[in-house]
Amino acid sequence: MGSGSSKPDTAPKTQVWTSSETPVRFSQGLVDSLQESSEMDQLADGNGNVQSDSTRAKTLELHIQSRVSEELKKLQDKASKDFEELSAKISAAEDSIKSKASEGKSEGDHLRQLGREAVQNDVEGLRKKLEQRKKLADVDEGVERAKSEVVKCLRANDRRPLDCWREVEAFREEVRRLEGVWVEKIVR
Repeated sequence: MGSGSSKPDTAPKTQVWTSSETPVRFSQGLVDSLQESSEMDQLADGNGNVQSDSTRAKTLELHIQSRVSEELKKLQDKASKDFEELSAKISAAEDSIKSKASEGKSEGDHLRQLGREAVQNDVEGLRKKLEQRKKLADVDEGVERAKSEVVKCLRANDRRPLDCWREVEAFREEVRRLEGVWVEKIVR
């Protein structure tokens, strides 16, 4: 064990088959299969020319580049059209401001008036929203009293809040009572 080398010392001998006595024959199915696979590697283009994989890849790349350039041209045309439209709108707005300014008001007065109207409209809208909100009912007197007792106790015992446990329990009891009344209203 281990005394002999596991690899041969000499290079492996190559053997060549030199028997020409037996002709080698391949089946027709194998030959057809090999021809089909080589034909699949080369496709014919629209003109009947045979294309290799690299030629097909180059053609595809050129087609993609042309499509990208067409789309880029469309986007640039659309962007320039939009720019022209917006420029026309801005110049029309500037002309209207200048014409209003020439009527006796300065441009600053006109802008202040627009700002004042916008603020007034915003305030009016907020006021309407506030009126539409549901009004909250007044807090029960017992709950309010218990709450004020808890606050008063906590202020008096700011270093020892656990001394206010009686007031906290009274507050919780009032809240439970109020919740019970609310549940009774909903159930009925």
